[in-house]
Amino acid sequence: MLIKDVLATKPDSEVITIAPDAGVRELIAQLAEHNVGALVVSDDGSRVAGIVSERDVVRRLVDGDAVLEAPVSQIMTSLVASCGPGDDLDDLMALMTERRIRHVPVLEDDALVGVVSIGDVVKSRIGQLEFERDQLDSYVHQT
Repeated sequence: MLIKDVLATKPDSEVITIAPDAGVRELIAQLAEHNVGALVVSDDGSRVAGIVSERDVVRRLVDGDAVLEAPVSQIMTSLVASCGPGDDLDDLMALMTERRIRHVPVLEDDALVGVVSIGDVVKSRIGQLEFERDQLDSYVHQT
């Protein structure tokens, strides 16, 4: 299965981004509003400057709540792992496991076209397994 197949099953293809100079409070509000765990950081909604997650906020809060007044650029991950629509889902699963990440931007010609979360990967894998089970069940009961 390819990344583009996973993106095609998502109910909403919109990618929510946040500007690097936006505040962490705004980030938290956006995460809650859109019910997502991470946002791609981008000046123009197309080029990826970084990624920032709930985990990034929580890890900075241990030092005090001053982080809530900081810009997103101070807490974002700048070296972002990404994939392309034609990449294999198994390779993405390996990347997510190896790097211990839950959200991966999908880039096509260096432009942001989607985000795949660990939840998307699990849902896709369950769908594959259910299909295979149904095919095997059908085969067994035909003989």
